[in-house]
Amino acid sequence: MTTLREALAAADAPLVGLWNASGSAVAAEIMAGSGADLLLVDGEHGPISLSEMLPILQAAAAYPVTTIVRVPWNDPVVIKQVLDLGAENVLVPMISDAEEARAAVRAARYPGGPGEREGGRGIGSALARSSRWGRIAGYVQGADAHVSVTVQIETADAAANAAEIAAVDGVDAVFIGPADLAGSMGFPGRPSEQAVIDVVDATIDAVRSAGKPVGVNAFAPADADRCIARGASFVFVSADVTLMARGSEEAVARLKATRADTDSY
Repeated sequence: MTTLREALAAADAPLVGLWNASGSAVAAEIMAGSGADLLLVDGEHGPISLSEMLPILQAAAAYPVTTIVRVPWNDPVVIKQVLDLGAENVLVPMISDAEEARAAVRAARYPGGPGEREGGRGIGSALARSSRWGRIAGYVQGADAHVSVTVQIETADAAANAAEIAAVDGVDAVFIGPADLAGSMGFPGRPSEQAVIDVVDATIDAVRSAGKPVGVNAFAPADADRCIARGASFVFVSADVTLMARGSEEAVARLKATRADTDSY
């Protein structure tokens, strides 16, 4: 298994990702086998409990895809549980400033020795899938190598603090969410507004200036192309539920249109 940090470091081109928003392990396996570089399991808006997340992670593990879990909130208990479940990459939503980013990193790290960095993750790995139930020797001491933390910028305040957020030690990447960003700017449901695009572009620049990789949720091909040209290291271009919704509509509409043409004679 590969952390997002390692995948980004090894990449010679921007990485492409898909969402698993349905909570279905079958859908996750289909997405994982698509050739996508990244699979984002949505524990924030998706109907996914911890017990339902386990088969999703197991299904994706058979494929050469880097799986990321978005937790519901910057909650140390949830982050601990998701990591113990075996997720290696967590995405923490709604990070507004550097202090909140540091809290996310602290929740994902075990305590260090005297004088070492802080960590608040509870140590229960011997009972958990994360260490393969104690089969990974020295897991607690080397856990940082198995865990990657990405924080999500999705408000105007967060965008203004992007460079400081990205500079936090232990933040491996920053992910921009244009939908909530648009809402916070007074354009709910309108992420294509030029004002929102300008803030997304400025945030990409700020994160890159801090030396960290930045990704964007960009379902519209033009948005994905623009963000990659701007310097984004990864983009998420669709979701399982989106592909099913639009694909099913297209399949039905084609035949209904043909039938309507025939009936008109």
